[in-house]
Amino acid sequence: MSSPTEHPSSSQKSAQDKPAQNALEAAGIDPAAMGQPFHSDFDNGRWFPTWRPYKGDLDRDPVGINEYLPPSKSVLLGVQHTFAMFGATVLAPLLMGFDPNLAILMSGICTVMFFMITGGRMPSYLGSSFAFIGPVIAVTAYAGAGFNDNLSVALGGIMACGIVYALIGLLVMKTGTGWIERLMPPIVTGAIVMIIGLNLAPVTIQGVSANQFDAWMATLTVLLISGVAVFTRGMLRRLLLLVGLILSYVAYFVMTNVLGFGTAIDFSGVAAASWFGLPTIHTPSFEMSAIILIAPVAFILVAENLGHFKAVEGMTKARVTPYMGRAFFADGLATTFSAGFGGTGVTTYAENIGVMAVTKVYSTTIFVVAGLVAILLGLSPKFGAIIQTIPAALLGGASIVVFGLIAIAGAKIWIDNHIDFSKNSNLIIAAITVIMGTGNFSLHLGGFDLGGIGTATLAAIVLNALFNKGSDKTADTSAAAK
Repeated sequence: MSSPTEHPSSSQKSAQDKPAQNALEAAGIDPAAMGQPFHSDFDNGRWFPTWRPYKGDLDRDPVGINEYLPPSKSVLLGVQHTFAMFGATVLAPLLMGFDPNLAILMSGICTVMFFMITGGRMPSYLGSSFAFIGPVIAVTAYAGAGFNDNLSVALGGIMACGIVYALIGLLVMKTGTGWIERLMPPIVTGAIVMIIGLNLAPVTIQGVSANQFDAWMATLTVLLISGVAVFTRGMLRRLLLLVGLILSYVAYFVMTNVLGFGTAIDFSGVAAASWFGLPTIHTPSFEMSAIILIAPVAFILVAENLGHFKAVEGMTKARVTPYMGRAFFADGLATTFSAGFGGTGVTTYAENIGVMAVTKVYSTTIFVVAGLVAILLGLSPKFGAIIQTIPAALLGGASIVVFGLIAIAGAKIWIDNHIDFSKNSNLIIAAITVIMGTGNFSLHLGGFDLGGIGTATLAAIVLNALFNKGSDKTADTSAAAK
């Protein structure tokens, strides 16, 4: 008879896991196709995994998705995740003329929603998505500073996008992810991600070129953010946007409020704002032209999150792919919910995946804590008023870095997946997509404008489908000849 500290034998473990495997099969999930070793606590056939307290050494052992830490450690790690997403989640609404305080509040609520809908199986934080910036600016003709007067039209389009995304999630829950990976292989996803950054470049540069003072302050912001990214380490590097903006904000304050150059920062709104209160809620309106332009962003979110979830699976060694449909569905519902109250569309954040890679803490309970911290910050109008004082020149400088990094992330997808550009099919798909998106080439369907990103995304998917079909036939003919 074995002692309580001994691990069960292989036959005992198999017998213990058999009920869970049967439950998975009954739920339509094939354990053999999951690609990772079977784990009865995680793959238990129920909506939530079986939660276990963490009993390892934090300096040495990773914390599993279904493990939880003591409250004190959970709070500290949750706050860290809140700061990791903060810079980008605040920057995206500012670039679109949304309320950043409301965006922070919605990101926290949506992260908790995501945890519940995915059954706590996907360690992710939902923050403001940059994929919406181009279409929103195109739909609303936003000038790049202040409140967006046409916000309601954009909100209707984002809600429609969220519904499309949620429907894709339901389809994936029924059919699996194979068709998505065939529809959008790395050559397509890399091109789509790249054009999100390149399409916005002209708007960004024009926004910081109004006068030479703003241009120099934008340049200083670029240099400070870049310096944090290159010369710092650890968590400080993860917060490059936040730290870089703080440093440039201090420099701008000294140059304007102290030395008298440029337009001084006005703090009257901060003094007048209360410490606690609800942000202003905005009502969406639905116009077909905006829906046609913004709804296709759902396919960009699918491509983006597909990569994120694959990265999570690789890090955690847990089978999250079978639950990817839940994650798409949850993100779609969260985006619809957020836009319904005036918030931005949301997506899983690479910044927080990076934090997990560094800390080796994958527990989804940590993200619930992070969401609750964000909700508290979003309920402080004074906090929102401080954000609103950030000068447009500094946001423009940060945008140069962010959009450049997005463009390079597209190229990285190609490199990581060893895309062979000696093949004419890959060359044509990439070349046409990038130039269409960068040049903002737009087609009209009836009276509706697809926009540069929408047209380029459609072109990439159609060209890939045509060329892949031809390649498959050629391959089949060659195989038959052999």
